[in-house]
Amino acid sequence: MSPASHVSPVAHGVLAQGGDIPAPHIEYGQIGPLLLVLGIAVAGVLVEAFVGRTWRYAVQVPVAFLGLAGAFVWTVLLGWRDDPHHVAAQGALGVDGPTLFIQGTILILALVSLLLIAERGNGRSGGLVGGHFAAQASALPGSEAEQRSTAAGITQTEVFPLMMFAVGGMMMFPAANDLLTMFVALEVMSLPLYLLCGLARRRRLLSQEAAVKYFLLGAFSSAFFLYGTALLYGYAGSVRLSDISAQVSKDAGSETLLLAGVALLSVGLLFKLGGVPFHMWKPDVYQGAPTPITALMASCTVVAAFGGILRVYYVGFETLKWDWRPYMWGVAILTMVVGAIIAITQSDIKRMLAYSSIAHAGFLLMGVVATSRDGLSSTMFYLVAYGFTSIGAFAVVTMVRDAGGEAGHLSRWAGLGKRSPVVAGVFSFFLLAFAGIPLTSGFTGKFAVFKAAVEGGATPLVVVGVISSAVAAFFYVKVIVVMFFSEPEADGPVVVAGPATAAAVALGATATVVLGVIPQPVLDLAGHATTHMFVR
Repeated sequence: MSPASHVSPVAHGVLAQGGDIPAPHIEYGQIGPLLLVLGIAVAGVLVEAFVGRTWRYAVQVPVAFLGLAGAFVWTVLLGWRDDPHHVAAQGALGVDGPTLFIQGTILILALVSLLLIAERGNGRSGGLVGGHFAAQASALPGSEAEQRSTAAGITQTEVFPLMMFAVGGMMMFPAANDLLTMFVALEVMSLPLYLLCGLARRRRLLSQEAAVKYFLLGAFSSAFFLYGTALLYGYAGSVRLSDISAQVSKDAGSETLLLAGVALLSVGLLFKLGGVPFHMWKPDVYQGAPTPITALMASCTVVAAFGGILRVYYVGFETLKWDWRPYMWGVAILTMVVGAIIAITQSDIKRMLAYSSIAHAGFLLMGVVATSRDGLSSTMFYLVAYGFTSIGAFAVVTMVRDAGGEAGHLSRWAGLGKRSPVVAGVFSFFLLAFAGIPLTSGFTGKFAVFKAAVEGGATPLVVVGVISSAVAAFFYVKVIVVMFFSEPEADGPVVVAGPATAAAVALGATATVVLGVIPQPVLDLAGHATTHMFVR
């Protein structure tokens, strides 16, 4: 056996070019933002173990903020170079323009979400004394232990390291260059979210039900992902996306293993996205989870899921696009139509926004179907625009409260425009952005994705998207009519706005305006990020 048989595929490539075999190493600077986020998560666990309960909140919040902000600055510096196009961690992770753009988006949205998660309220009627999370997660709902911990004003600070672990998984997911690393990232991202979904301070049973549903269906989808990975390994003899692509180009393996592996892998990816028919978890989880966690999932998790889908289909299955594009067409159409139509029937604000998220996932899938540089850049811009608008909308939901907590039922929002015209006006603006009204980020994002889909030969898909947008506008306008043209109830909800929540709303509204009025800088940034596409 020759010495070259023991080296990695990367080393083989170097040998073929007449170079020396590089010493195995991990380029820590290339994956510094990811390591920083995971390091802060570990530090948060140590804080929980060794810092007294009265000081934990004061330590966890600034540490989490500084960690996310530092990782974002580091990501910007990596992207500032002329050629951010490298592999790291022995080829397991890719550091390139699209990945850095997606990771930067995740980090900035996580920072805004952290404002909601860290909110502790001002103690007014229906307020947020102790925050959005249960005082003691291990206490049974309604038990004496729960009552004692709530009365004592205990704050659940474990949410901060759990969030940081989830964000670390989200950053790793779109950077994974092989399916095994992607599976590890999927679990690092998902497991903390399963726990966070069950920690709501109010409506504990509903929250715990959401966590159990998310866990069971998430484990089911992970099994599909892993089984698809095994089949693709059987086909290509490797889990590396570039190796799978090369094997597909040779057309030398079993087509049955290939197509079955692609199908099963797609189930796992589309589940995290909430694409139809793998969307069943989304309305229940969005409704039952603490609203700040819903905001985190509606923004950061969606960005990470799309980042993973883009890498898999643009790198691993690029040469197979004539096989997977037809079923992706079907999924996109079903996702847009089902999300828009079922949202009309919803009477709960969070469930309505969940189905709205499903419909927007269908719009985003058009960028995947386009399989072009414009499709990639338009999808990334849409993710930025939708992420900020989603956080702003869910931040407003946390502010409208009655004696039982958040006023989730649509009827409770009647007359809100007369009680709190500013809050109702801002929420209406977010809804109009979701609908794609001009001069909002939603319009620019949809226009960019639709244009890329038309240029990619998916004009019928765009027609369905335009019709679905018109249908979706109906239930957005319905909420606006209820707020401004209905009489308020005598015992209607009050608006409770803590400073952190108000800041999150302001940031979401500002981004929605800026990306709608002057979107070109971010469009150019997304276009520049796709100059070299994904590293292999």
